[in-house]
Amino acid sequence: MSTGTLYIISAPSGAGKTSLLRELLNTSDEVVVSVSHTTRAQRQGEIDGVHYHFVDESRFASMADKGEFLEHARVFDNYYGTSQQHVEALLTSGKDVVLEIDWQGAEQVRKQIAENVSIFILPPSKKELRLRLSGRATDSEEIIDRRMRDAESEMSHYGEFDYLIVNDDFNIALEEIRAILVANRMKISKQDQRLKALLVDLLN
Repeated sequence: MSTGTLYIISAPSGAGKTSLLRELLNTSDEVVVSVSHTTRAQRQGEIDGVHYHFVDESRFASMADKGEFLEHARVFDNYYGTSQQHVEALLTSGKDVVLEIDWQGAEQVRKQIAENVSIFILPPSKKELRLRLSGRATDSEEIIDRRMRDAESEMSHYGEFDYLIVNDDFNIALEEIRAILVANRMKISKQDQRLKALLVDLLN
C-alpha cells in the first residue's frame, strides 16, 4: 500500500483556507483533514470530533506534557494541537492528510516529519481581507484590527512554504490546490508503490 502524503496548509484568518479545504474534501476521497484539539469555546453548529476535539486547558496541557501532539500552539488566546498518533495512522493507511495550521505549527511539524508538502494561501489584498473579516459579523472592530495585525505577521512567513496560492477567484485557487495534490501523486516515489504489480509485469 502506498503511504499517504502530509500536506501543511496555512493562511491568515480570512484568506478562505477553510472554505477551500471544505470543497476539496467534498470532491475527493483520497484526502482527509486531521481534526485538531482546541481549548476555544465550541461555536454554534460545530460538532465535537468533526470540526475540532474540544477540550479544557487542563486536558490539553496533560496531552502536551505527554508528547501526544505533533504540533501545538497558542492562537488568539486559545490552544490548538494535532494528535501525532492520529496523523501517522492515517498516513500509514494510504490517506493524504491535510493539517490546517498556522506557521508556528508548520515549523514544529517540519522538524518531526520531513516528508511533507506545504502550501500557503494569501488574500488578494489587505482591503479584501478586512472585508472578509468584517463580513463574518461575529467580531468587534477591536478584534478585527487585532486579526489584521496578526494576519500581517502570519503572511510574513509565506517564504517558508513550498507553494503559494492567492485566493482571489475561489474556483481557480481550488484547482491550483488540486493540481499540487495530483502532481505529487504522480512522483516516481509514489507511483513505484502504487503501481508495483504493473511495473513488475511490464519489466519482466
